[in-house]
Amino acid sequence: MASQFSLFKHRRFSAMFFTQFLGAFNDNVFKQALILVLTYTAAAKLNVAVSLLNNLAALLFILPYFLFSAIAGQVADKYEKSRLTQAIKLLEIIIMVLAAIGFVFEWYWLLFIALFLMGTHSAFFGPIKYAYLPQVMRKDELVGANGLFQTGTSLAILTGMMMAGMLTQLKNPTLWLIISTISIAILGFIASKYLPKTPPNAPDICIDYHLLRPTISLVKYLYGLPLLFFIILGNSWFWFYGATFLTQTPEFSKTILHGNESVVILLLTLFSVGTAIGSLLCKTLAKNQISLKLLPIGITGLSIFAIDLYFSLNALNAIQPQNAYSIYEILHMDGFLSVCRALFLLGFFGGIYIVPLYSFMQTYAPARHRSRIIGANNIFNAIFMVGSAIFSIIILAVLKLDLPQLFLITGIINAIFGLFLYKKLHQYQHTMTPKTNDVID
Repeated sequence: MASQFSLFKHRRFSAMFFTQFLGAFNDNVFKQALILVLTYTAAAKLNVAVSLLNNLAALLFILPYFLFSAIAGQVADKYEKSRLTQAIKLLEIIIMVLAAIGFVFEWYWLLFIALFLMGTHSAFFGPIKYAYLPQVMRKDELVGANGLFQTGTSLAILTGMMMAGMLTQLKNPTLWLIISTISIAILGFIASKYLPKTPPNAPDICIDYHLLRPTISLVKYLYGLPLLFFIILGNSWFWFYGATFLTQTPEFSKTILHGNESVVILLLTLFSVGTAIGSLLCKTLAKNQISLKLLPIGITGLSIFAIDLYFSLNALNAIQPQNAYSIYEILHMDGFLSVCRALFLLGFFGGIYIVPLYSFMQTYAPARHRSRIIGANNIFNAIFMVGSAIFSIIILAVLKLDLPQLFLITGIINAIFGLFLYKKLHQYQHTMTPKTNDVID
């Protein structure tokens, strides 16, 4: 059985891998740099609360997924994907030039527009990249390809955030940020030029550009395919789950562990690397099969180590220091390694959970509707991520529970939802047949 890394020898895989990696990387360099600017500069200059600016930024980035995912799915089904990708990556370069102007002149309104446009760029690229894989991969390559894609996305998010932090510490940070984001966008465009041409799935469809109507129509269509509907619910639950933990990591690092910014980066790294390793192992554990057998393992691990994180944080007896702990200092804290273990294994089992679901969604989606179904997936992902924020606010601000209790409740809900999901997928698995792939060399 060939290693999944051998897929990099094929242009049909490597071109899209690097196109999507560079896109996700640039998203996070720009988003994180903007959040740092809003936090440390813009809030004081505009006399506006930091939380308001940061929440506005988060809303502007996710809003396009609600507005445009249904349209993006139609466009990706109707047109040839390599040319479409090149057009989207060219748009990314233009957006980064707009952002550069915003950074130089401190026009925050223009930076917010650029952030909305980057969200729009990502909303239109998502249905393309995930509908592309089953079109160019053989069935025995799809799990490995999705594992590599998920690994690449996890590492792109992490390294993008880290690079933003590093760039803001340099002399002339604005110049370095501009050079970096525009250069990454250009590299992404170059990578997209190597994509092989793929026949459009539904060239005869008439695109409905109404913002709400195609979304409602798409959700109704998806509900008529219960296997895919529950796969997408399971996929979106992963984003709810991950957002719940990752969003709270900086706060518990500061308030419970009393660590500085470097400790936050360490904890996020552990989660991301765990996700990457879990994703990579899916090919071997599933023996190249499009199968649900890994799903209960992923569900169980996610619940066990959420509960483990609850006990690990409650067992800490950290004394408030005069200055926040550095990585070196916090490594000597009793119980800190248990927190590290829990976060790493949460990421690990998250990777094992999500890769089979992506593979199932791609394999069982009707070819003529594949991109639109992935567009629907993006809509549900966005809804669940917003739901995660609302859920956390209710637990922490309304019910006045603490962060470890939030993680415990989330782990328990995951076990209940996971059992429900697994039963539903088994119930409907035989209602649809997998679609064959026409591999393009």
